Amino acid sequence: MRFSEVNLFGVYVAPISILIVGAWMTIIVLRRVAARIGLLRFVWHPALFVFSIYVIVLSSIVLFIAR
Repeated sequence: MRFSEVNLFGVYVAPISILIVGAWMTIIVLRRVAARIGLLRFVWHPALFVFSIYVIVLSSIVLFIAR
């Protein structure tokens, strides 16, 4: 699949920026769930853990869309 620019209120936006925002919204939900169940207490560096999960989610979304 070829990614093309998205017209957002008259401004052409790169498709990766839309995917980045989508992954960020997903990470907000996942981070709240992880904090609620206490998962973040068991990791060595919570910010690094959240960032790595963000990269995994973003790459999964890109691979899913590219299929």
